[in-house]
Amino acid sequence: MTHFRNEPTTDFSVPANRQAMQAALAAVRAHLGREYDLLIAGARLKTDEKLRSVNPSDPQEVAGIHQKATPAMAATAVESAHSYFAEWSRTPAGERIRLLRRAAALIRERKLEWDAWLVFEAGKSWPEAEADVCEAIDFCEYYASQMERLAGPQPVSQLPGERDEMRYIPLGVGLVIPPWNFPLAIMCGMTAAALVTGNTVVLKPSSETPTIAARFVDLLLEAGFPDRSIHLVVGSGAVIGDLLVQHPKTRLVAFTGSREVGLRINELAARPQPGQIWIKRVIAEMGGKDAILVDGECNLDAAVEGVAASAYGYQGQKCSACSRAIVHEKVYDRFLEKLRARVAAIGVGPAEDPAHFMGPVISAAARKSILNYIEIGKTEGRLIAGGGPAEGGGYFIQPTVIADVEPKAKIFQEEIFGPVLAVSKASDFEEALDMANDTEYGLTGAIFSSDPAHIEQARERFFVGNLYVNRKCTGAMVGVHPFGGFNMSGTDSKAGGPDYLLLFLQAKSIAERVGGA
Repeated sequence: MTHFRNEPTTDFSVPANRQAMQAALAAVRAHLGREYDLLIAGARLKTDEKLRSVNPSDPQEVAGIHQKATPAMAATAVESAHSYFAEWSRTPAGERIRLLRRAAALIRERKLEWDAWLVFEAGKSWPEAEADVCEAIDFCEYYASQMERLAGPQPVSQLPGERDEMRYIPLGVGLVIPPWNFPLAIMCGMTAAALVTGNTVVLKPSSETPTIAARFVDLLLEAGFPDRSIHLVVGSGAVIGDLLVQHPKTRLVAFTGSREVGLRINELAARPQPGQIWIKRVIAEMGGKDAILVDGECNLDAAVEGVAASAYGYQGQKCSACSRAIVHEKVYDRFLEKLRARVAAIGVGPAEDPAHFMGPVISAAARKSILNYIEIGKTEGRLIAGGGPAEGGGYFIQPTVIADVEPKAKIFQEEIFGPVLAVSKASDFEEALDMANDTEYGLTGAIFSSDPAHIEQARERFFVGNLYVNRKCTGAMVGVHPFGGFNMSGTDSKAGGPDYLLLFLQAKSIAERVGGA
């Protein structure tokens, strides 16, 4: 198996890199507002009804104009992907691996261009955009190397008089429904996993970030993937989403998004449709309500930095973001004092300006929902930072901290998906762990502590899929921190881990008698 290494990130403190990024932003801005077609059955299609994605830092600026697929078009995409599956699945694994590595190389060659698209369409800061693009490259390279391991016969015990083997084979049509918050990395990861394992793909991107998806599909075609191995359909879940999930020829659904939509997909996929001959597989990652525990004995400055980075990186719009800080009463007041000062230093404004740590939230609807939660939070705790919209014409919100929050409060229990942190006091470490686990989610968590016994307790009892010790709870690295959570956080898949591709495959056992009839 080819050795895998994570893609290094660009250091924007280097003047030459800053200048190159500024040039990339200027070059991409010249392409904003372009119209993009659907790709269905190898054909580029237009429709009368359009979808416009905008720059959340400046909603007057259109990132891209897209065709809204009709239900008939969506059905045609699944039918075409199904009919092409037989050919694509027989393509040698080595060729599929080669194409995926070529896609990685193309993304790498144009890394700053992809960074710029993420700044404009997703509102990501330069470092957040760079991390997203590097993760996309990592997914391609890692899944290519993992497919080398899974491509041939797998070792099994041998029965005397037989030649016994097990092989992994692809499933069929994979419906990929990625989120807007990692519009390149997660979309690329789910799509790459499906394609390299020999499945065909129908990609339905988020309506907030379809331009990045359209450009990614173009890159896959440039890398050499056949135009019928991937289909691009843009549109709302209400119009085409349910249809795509329920179509009898959809074999698997890879989804990342909200708990509500993920549960609906799981429910719809579980109902067999006329003509359906399989149980559909659902791979779902559905969010979190992630906590960082700050122990009575710890490096308090490191804890404050870890909480701030986890809570306000990409405006808190990560399923892994820290939205609850649970702090030992011994250090509670000092933690709040230090956190207030740290949050006051966070700059908010247009994402294209590197001076801003925080850019906009993704949409007007998201901004309204987050501000509503902040108003609720003001009644459930003590506001110590932020508390409202930030200046500017984009969807900007102040980084907000609400202290003295009780465990049953709405802002302690419900996923907000914005720059809002609830801080709660715990009398001891046992209570802190109980509070952290008092949630229907189980995605990420972190602990800051210098007590080995408490760290060991967290290893055993902190019920999350990704646990971090004395570091932030965001920033999982492909191949290093296989990512996916428990309970309502998803189906326990581990993206970027050695088991992930198995979710896109099925095992076939073959026994051949040898040495006589």
